[in-house]
Amino acid sequence: MFRITGEYQATIDDKGRMKLPAGLIKQFTEQGVALNFTLNRGFDKCLMLYPKTVWDKKASEVDTLNIYHPEQRQFLRYFYRGATNTIADAADRLLIPKSLADHAGLQKEIVLFAYLNQVELWDAQTYYNELAKEPTNFSDLAEKVFGRNPLAQSSIQTA
Repeated sequence: MFRITGEYQATIDDKGRMKLPAGLIKQFTEQGVALNFTLNRGFDKCLMLYPKTVWDKKASEVDTLNIYHPEQRQFLRYFYRGATNTIADAADRLLIPKSLADHAGLQKEIVLFAYLNQVELWDAQTYYNELAKEPTNFSDLAEKVFGRNPLAQSSIQTA
């Protein structure tokens, strides 16, 4: 598995294309990842850009769901709705389908937020509004999410 990271500014041109930022391209190419992607709706008001290999792995996991179970079938529909394969052109641009851009409210200025092995695409203003909701005490959130580290506790008790 590979890992990418970073926050990048980009713009969408009049034809709905976005140029991939050079820093992101560099991370993909250094790790041997082709500029072949699947673009889809994210869980929040953003789009998700998955390298094709990552999408294939996620889709394989989703494909194990039972289509005869109403909630699982609903999840399948939502997960695949809008999924679009796209390959960067010679100018390192990706076409963002209008239906997906509308879903995320993408305007001209966007932010690409890369983490793990995927990239979120946000309308810039929406992204900055989300940042404004950051917790006042990140440490409290970290403890809530991760809990106490039992290894750290045991080393403190034995010291």
